[in-house]
Amino acid sequence: MSNIVTVAVAGFGLRAQDYTAYQFNTPNKMKVVAISDIDENRLNSAAEKFNISNEYCFSSAEVMLEQPRLADAMFITTQDRQHVPQAIKALEKGYHILLEKPISPTLQDCLLLQRKAHKYDRIVTVCHVMRYTNFYQEIKKAIDSGIIGDVKSLLAVENVGYFHHAHSFVRGNWRRSDETSPMILAKSCHDLDLIQWLIGAKCIHLSSFGNLSHFNAENAPAGSVDRCLDGCHSKEKCPYDAEKIYVLDKVTGIKNGIWKWPCNAVVNNPTVDSIYEALKKGPYGRCVYKCDNNVVDHQVVIMEFDNGTTANFTMSAFTVSDGRQIKIMGTLGEIIGDIDTSKVRITPFGKKSRQIDIQSITGSIDSHAGGDHQIVDRFINTLSCNTITMDTLTSIDASVHSHVMALAAEHSRLNNGLSINLNDFINSMNH
Repeated sequence: MSNIVTVAVAGFGLRAQDYTAYQFNTPNKMKVVAISDIDENRLNSAAEKFNISNEYCFSSAEVMLEQPRLADAMFITTQDRQHVPQAIKALEKGYHILLEKPISPTLQDCLLLQRKAHKYDRIVTVCHVMRYTNFYQEIKKAIDSGIIGDVKSLLAVENVGYFHHAHSFVRGNWRRSDETSPMILAKSCHDLDLIQWLIGAKCIHLSSFGNLSHFNAENAPAGSVDRCLDGCHSKEKCPYDAEKIYVLDKVTGIKNGIWKWPCNAVVNNPTVDSIYEALKKGPYGRCVYKCDNNVVDHQVVIMEFDNGTTANFTMSAFTVSDGRQIKIMGTLGEIIGDIDTSKVRITPFGKKSRQIDIQSITGSIDSHAGGDHQIVDRFINTLSCNTITMDTLTSIDASVHSHVMALAAEHSRLNNGLSINLNDFINSMNH
């Protein structure tokens, strides 16, 4: 393998666009040489961006995977239920894989891909990008140093953000668990992965509660209509109004120069006119109380690990901004972190606190707090150095257990908070 790692990309959505941006930051390390997407406009945009000829542009990942191996590695960033079939085909062709999370919404598929990765001796790195951020790396470093003693309890919160939830999990691609994944897997396998990694142990029992309580027809305000731009009489008071989110809002609106997410998820290369047109006809202009969504809008998971540590995780749509907070309680001290402010405070008992400002150390924390760049960098460096061993940070081996946790949590939630023994759960899924 040459020092410049060649990459074929399956699906050129927003995640692929973030990962492939690595080429322009480090052109001597990686080169995108083939691309596939079911959207012709996105495909053409990618071809122009990476100077790829028509013969290496494909209308789907499946068509691309019919070809002889085109590159050293493949980035698979398609929809959740496509990941494993495409990844197995890619392994058979000889590709190493950077795989968007979740691996799959079924445990059987997760375990099948794990076996296939070993069979073909290929790297499968799962995009649990939060492990690669300097924010969580600093927390992990502090825990491993012993400064707070043995970790006994952990509290973690994922603030989904009211606008993010409305965009992705009510109007958007991840609104239905039967089409993609349960929300605890689609959104929060990141968090469950972080919890098990930081604790350094395996979850053995868990229980979960949560539901879809707000974004349904019974909560539609008087005077609401099917689409926000069709004369809704509740528009002024509704924070989920599509025009407010995508056009007028200071943080997310196109009129305030916000052409990236979420606007670029509504239309490619968004403008005020194209956003309005999309809201008139497309899914993102629908009333949040009159969509076909079925995933939860809040959920909690309580966990016990094999070293005796306990953890509590909360995911909620009903927050002002999106971001994560964490509190880790040890026998000799505590760590409190807020990724939104990029601050980590470490306090040994009876001693002065030390605060770390992650952003002042690392500069920009864009794109998953820097995790997107870091995961691609590690993946590409591993391949360019010909160190073809499983990437232990978020390899398929390291990442499967968080999927077990998420799927068990969803099973518990659907069964009134049933306490789940994870070994029993794995065994039941294998029969």
